[in-house]
Amino acid sequence: MHLAEVLRPDMFWPNLSSKTKQEIIKELSERIAGVHVELDSLEIAKILMEREKLGSTGIQDGIAIPHGKVPGIEHVIVACGTSNRGIDFESHDQKPTNIFFVLLAPEFAAGQHLKILARLSRLLKEENIREGLISLDDGKKMCEYMTEEDKNI
Repeated sequence: MHLAEVLRPDMFWPNLSSKTKQEIIKELSERIAGVHVELDSLEIAKILMEREKLGSTGIQDGIAIPHGKVPGIEHVIVACGTSNRGIDFESHDQKPTNIFFVLLAPEFAAGQHLKILARLSRLLKEENIREGLISLDDGKKMCEYMTEEDKNI
């Protein structure tokens, strides 16, 4: 599975205003529910925070990939937000997090969810890709950029 299949321009929000982990999850959940009106932002935030209790999805190098399974959805939903200031997301390397990819998966679609998670993780290991992504301010550009980079891995 390639990222072009799941990335959407209207699911990218640059320079988020949140200052804490809980705030960023709430802000992203609200924005996702604003696009996917069939979803409840409070339920999304609850699912993501429950997953965080198992261990932070803040990986390292300024990246977090909060994810969870959402009852009732039929396909994986991917959203991306950035924070120029960076926030403490309890990442494994203790550094501030600037890039947040949210993955919401159907309850019984583990394979697809894990493939997307693996592709994002592999791509975002590259410093030049992270720097390019954080500099973007437009959803269409983000989709084009990540799709092009995805072809190279």
